[in-house]
Amino acid sequence: MSGGGPDQAISKPARRPRRSSAEVASRLIQAAQEEFRRHGYAGATTAAIARAADTTEAQLFRSFASKAALFQEAVFRPLSQHLERFNADHPLPQDDASRADTARLYIAELQRFVTEHEALLRAMMLAGGPAGESGNPIESLAAYFEQGAAVQSARIEGTPRVDPRLMVRAAFAAVLANRLFRDWLYPAGLADDASIDAAIADFVLDGINANRG
Repeated sequence: MSGGGPDQAISKPARRPRRSSAEVASRLIQAAQEEFRRHGYAGATTAAIARAADTTEAQLFRSFASKAALFQEAVFRPLSQHLERFNADHPLPQDDASRADTARLYIAELQRFVTEHEALLRAMMLAGGPAGESGNPIESLAAYFEQGAAVQSARIEGTPRVDPRLMVRAAFAAVLANRLFRDWLYPAGLADDASIDAAIADFVLDGINANRG
């Protein structure tokens, strides 16, 4: 009679390779970016994010306190990191022309960020997303606004005409609204995307220069 005895080898499922906490967090952030982009903040689930990252939901919550914290790290932290890198790569210019060029370059990069995350930002604004202390979802960007205001303050001589804390939010609002409401704001045939972005950059730059004249 054929058959296995007690000594017959029993196959075991392959053990998942052990990953460091940093690697798990990185995979979760990448998976979260895709899930949030596809389903918005409200539609994305931590279970789906964990599956996409090939880990468990329990591990997700060991790495991030909540879905809101994961959203913050996946979407808004890269924006703050980008501002940090930009400021490190572009030290304070000494002449007016160089300052204008640097400001215009950053506005263009901010426009690219908003464009790349348009669907996610729109979903967050419409369906609700992670809120700051005020209960306002946009306050998830509080650290970014504080950093931007500090940079503006360092580049202003004397008393500013416009509070840098207000200016950095107004500039972000102009770029954000220009992208999210573009189809509503600009009739077909009025201007192409490049011309619209250039107009917004001029508008924001003129606002920033209000603190210099």
